[in-house]
Amino acid sequence: MKASELKRGMIIDDGGQLYVVVDIEHRTPGNLRAMYQTTLKHLLDGKIVNMRYSPEDKVGKVDLEAKKAQYLFHDHSGFNFMDMETYETIVLGDEILSGIKNYMKENCEISLLYHEQRAVSAELPPSIDLKVIESAPGARGDTSGKVTKPAKLETGLIINVPLFIEEGETIKVDTRTGQYLSRA
Repeated sequence: MKASELKRGMIIDDGGQLYVVVDIEHRTPGNLRAMYQTTLKHLLDGKIVNMRYSPEDKVGKVDLEAKKAQYLFHDHSGFNFMDMETYETIVLGDEILSGIKNYMKENCEISLLYHEQRAVSAELPPSIDLKVIESAPGARGDTSGKVTKPAKLETGLIINVPLFIEEGETIKVDTRTGQYLSRA
């Protein structure tokens, strides 16, 4: 595949390493040739790398197999999941789940992405319901504009929520941005 066909979210193989395209920008500096400036995230260790490609450069597109899994628990060996088809237990480390572990609660379903029979990434649904376990009371009369307050959720994640949200309520959170969406 040509570099000009790259899109955000694609998984590519560059020099035998798997990367997800975080950002891509087409640039034509001065009277030089056009190029694509990309920000890539290494799938296994999470390191961010900036790479430049000319439009005709070849990059390897990687096709991943998605399997449904259910999060069971976390212990000293890692995060434990159950494959929804075979009921086998799968143990994954922090490096694969780095961006999503604050959204995972017991029994939630995720998609594990496999490359050559090895889990390399995980995806959550676009939104997830989480319970507010700690939140300061909202100040009365402070309602000019969109006023928010911090709230701690059952997974330990802290996000800003509207003033009317109280402890014990369940809210819907966007897993891509980490923002409050609505009451559940």
